[in-house]
Amino acid sequence: MADYETITAETDAQGKSGVTLITLNRPKALNALNSQVLEDLIEAFAAYQADETQLCAVLTGSGEKAFAAGADIKEMSEKEAADFYLQDFFAPWTSEIVKKTRKPWIAAVNGFALGGGCELAMMADFIIASENAKFGQPEINLGVAPGMGGSQRLTKAIGKSKAMEMCLTGRMMGAEEAERSNLVVRVVPHDELLADALKTAATIASKPPMAAIANKEMVNAAFETSLDQGLIVERRIFQILAASEDKKEGMAAFVEKRVGLLIFGAMFVWFGIDGWRHRRQERISLIEAAILKAGGDDNPLPLNRWDRMMAYVQPVLMLIFGPMMILLGCLALFGLTGERT
Repeated sequence: MADYETITAETDAQGKSGVTLITLNRPKALNALNSQVLEDLIEAFAAYQADETQLCAVLTGSGEKAFAAGADIKEMSEKEAADFYLQDFFAPWTSEIVKKTRKPWIAAVNGFALGGGCELAMMADFIIASENAKFGQPEINLGVAPGMGGSQRLTKAIGKSKAMEMCLTGRMMGAEEAERSNLVVRVVPHDELLADALKTAATIASKPPMAAIANKEMVNAAFETSLDQGLIVERRIFQILAASEDKKEGMAAFVEKRVGLLIFGAMFVWFGIDGWRHRRQERISLIEAAILKAGGDDNPLPLNRWDRMMAYVQPVLMLIFGPMMILLGCLALFGLTGERT
């Protein structure tokens, strides 16, 4: 675990291989964002991006109340307008974190995500929220406006009308409304938030790394470009993935599994036919033996009911399930079932 002043970072978090957990760690200030937090996050995300063993990250806030309750107002109140402009204030949040982190990362919002906190959560690839989460862009109450992408990302996520209303009134949006508005992917009980986010991250980390990055870039292209441009990006990335080892191994395993279905199906049919023939011959032999033992054709000994039933049930089941397995194998092999992984 690396040492930072305002955050913590843990690799293979809580035993989840390939998952990095980054936690905003200013609970007394409700994890408010300032220049030191930015510096620490840039370093932590750079380390995550550079570590080939880490394949998905989760960002959350410490404490029970807040993910990040906004930017540090005291720090900003001391800056002049010219300083904001000359330093291109807020730009590194996008240029150094969003643009340079190609691997997937999730925001696990555990409480207030207001102003810069809401903007930081929206920088993630998606948000999982606890039932206590609150989102908002209340900058208008301070005589300013969102500066880290709030007016843009919020509008794209929930639509113009609702984003406009939130920015103009400064009201907060609860977790359930955020889910209905497509700002978050799901809402989970507060005590289960981190476990759910880490489990989701572990699932992503288990996927082929190159394909995960590619899928992220494709979806972002849909979010940021026109349909025609997005389709071009999708086709080009797919064509690049077609040359990867992951593609070769994945598709080979897919075909082998389907060929296996065909082989087992054929075996079931063969054993069913063979079993039917043998069971029939066995039954005839039993009847003949019973007749001989009874001393004539008029008083044959009764056959065991179980033997009589199984003489036909077992081969019939094989003859039913065999063709079904062959059919499933053919459908999957030729891509007609819709299964791809």
